[in-house]
Amino acid sequence: MGIVWAVALLIALFQWGSGHKNHSLDAALVYSYAISTAIWFLTDPGRIALHRLLGTQGPHYWGLSLRMMAYLLAGVVVGYTLGTFVGDAYTGHSTWELLTVSPLRFFGFWLSTLGISLGFLFSFYQRARNQDLQRQATEARLKLLETQLEPHMLFNTLANLRALIATDPPRAVHMLDRLNDYLRATLRASRTDGSSGSHTLADEFARLRDYLELMAVRMGPRLSYTLDLPEALQRHPVPPLLLQPLVENAIRHGLEPKLDGGRIDIRARTDGAGQLLLEVIDTGVGMDTGGAPPSGSGFGLSQVRERVASLPGGGRVDLSAQPGHGATVRIHLPFVNTPQP
Repeated sequence: MGIVWAVALLIALFQWGSGHKNHSLDAALVYSYAISTAIWFLTDPGRIALHRLLGTQGPHYWGLSLRMMAYLLAGVVVGYTLGTFVGDAYTGHSTWELLTVSPLRFFGFWLSTLGISLGFLFSFYQRARNQDLQRQATEARLKLLETQLEPHMLFNTLANLRALIATDPPRAVHMLDRLNDYLRATLRASRTDGSSGSHTLADEFARLRDYLELMAVRMGPRLSYTLDLPEALQRHPVPPLLLQPLVENAIRHGLEPKLDGGRIDIRARTDGAGQLLLEVIDTGVGMDTGGAPPSGSGFGLSQVRERVASLPGGGRVDLSAQPGHGATVRIHLPFVNTPQP
């Protein structure tokens, strides 16, 4: 709307400066703003309100059907007519008299308005189309990253299972059962995500619980964990497998090298800035950052950084660690208000 009004101001100044209609500046402004606002209202909010009748779909409700083209043309004509009536009421003069006095001039005004309006509509359509293409590219990129993360986790687990078979066959069988449960739940969740188009924090934490139970079979009492997900955030959407690579890193590089193991705390909350904050905190061996912010070049953390950077609205990933005092990874994401059941 701001763009429409900015151009309306320029049109009014041009008409006033060129002496069209012999109107004062305030009259030129009233005509320009009334016509522009009426056309915008009919072709933008009206197009969205009538999307079912026009056969268009969200999020932008554009289409190239004859029905849509006819509606937009009618919106321009009706908007021009309504805006002109408003201007005539303000000035006390009838613009329609120009149709009999100078038809060529009248239709010149009308065609110029039609051309400007169609130019606006085309630019808005192109912008919406570019946003859709960008959204599809982002979704494809996130899906590619997800397909990279799933085998990474599976190969690590199978390597651990192979080592356990040689040292403790009963625990290996138990771990295999847990792996079977985890893969079944992951497959079921991925199918649900694909059909509904959403993956919530509740889904993410459920997968984390399955994974941590799987790791607890192998590490035994050396591994403890907590999952803290407030009920108000359970339906918040997040990309699948966003936190699991961080949990894998915490176990593999933080807790496993430590003789007595340790604990992992996974939390979700909102911060004071109105953002969603996800934390993965471990009490493992930590790392030496040399006083500089760690870059986190490992596969898991780098993939999480890339996925967060690809999200609409962006976000950031912070890593802090000290030798012997564990590591903390914080993910800051835009908070999305979700309806509660």
